[in-house]
Amino acid sequence: MRRQIIVLFCSLFLFALGPAVAAEQGAAPNVTPNRGALFKVQQNGHTLYLFGTIHVGAKDFYPLEPRLAGLLKKAPVLALEIDPLADQQKLARAVQQYGMSAKGSSGLTPEWRTRLARLLKQYNIAPETVASMKPWLLASVLTVSEFAAQGYDAALAVDAHLSQQAHEAGQKVVELESADSQMSLFDKMTAAEQLVFLQEAIAGIEDKEQADQAREIAEAWRHADVKALDALALKAEQDDTFSGRFVQKELLDGRNPALADGMVKLMARENNSVAAIGVLHLVGKGSVPELLRKRGLSVERMY
Repeated sequence: MRRQIIVLFCSLFLFALGPAVAAEQGAAPNVTPNRGALFKVQQNGHTLYLFGTIHVGAKDFYPLEPRLAGLLKKAPVLALEIDPLADQQKLARAVQQYGMSAKGSSGLTPEWRTRLARLLKQYNIAPETVASMKPWLLASVLTVSEFAAQGYDAALAVDAHLSQQAHEAGQKVVELESADSQMSLFDKMTAAEQLVFLQEAIAGIEDKEQADQAREIAEAWRHADVKALDALALKAEQDDTFSGRFVQKELLDGRNPALADGMVKLMARENNSVAAIGVLHLVGKGSVPELLRKRGLSVERMY
């Protein structure tokens, strides 16, 4: 079973890598295609638009299609999982608390240390810069690096792009989660489990699974491909590796109810807001749209 890539569905590295870089807006094509997934949610006369993002990007992801751009421009509030342009000191403290340890990944066997060293050299990462990272954080840095090698940059992430646009326009940006709440999820893993998590990431890069899946997910998002996104959700649900089960249970199923709660509360206060969260939260069993429907809200998939 293919290993699930975590970086696309959790915002952890947008702030770890520093402030977002603005996407270069070239001349718009004649027809700007739909991207990701877009839902219209309604209850008690209020509407919320729910957009599915990925947490890496490429220059040709932008500009976003005109309908979504119009909704974003008129929205009184933009809701994100976390705001990558928020308090950087607070975010750095979360990285330090949950992602760093004097032991680092010292529990790796000599064989795995050799394999890790090979990847660090491949990505031009100095070993001393990651020596104090907990295994889960190091695994994620490797994944980000592999995505960068495939042409997808965390600095061009869709969430970061939306946040920057909203802040520049003076719009209100709210967070549905926090850096602490996201990162604390990884503390649920024991030290031994974190090593397995890292080993599976290394193996996934070595056998080209992550490269293939990076392209597959990015293309599904790029073309708003409903069938491809549903297929990715099914793969995530069926992934029987340790990291795959962790992603499904903790990073998707475990977070979806609170994300849905936040949207219901936002809808009660505001009308025509936009919530933008990782696209895999919007597809598959137990997705946010499914949870909202179960609570009696009207949910329409626009694309």
